[in-house]
Amino acid sequence: MTLHAKIIGHVTYTPGDGAPLVIPKGPVDIDLATESATLSWTADNGAVGLTAIPLTLYKEYVHDKKISLTD
Repeated sequence: MTLHAKIIGHVTYTPGDGAPLVIPKGPVDIDLATESATLSWTADNGAVGLTAIPLTLYKEYVHDKKISLTD
């Protein structure tokens, strides 16, 4: 099931062993799994982003009101 949400705060993900990257503010689709949340978005420049973050981090972002569910 896909959830619809908005990034409204400072939300990051870490690709591999790299530095954290910011997910741009705006609409995001979220698919929840047992241990992760997959987020997909389109940046202002049209670039498409997709990442998986640990479910605990996703819940922290929602709790801290950095991700707002719109469903």
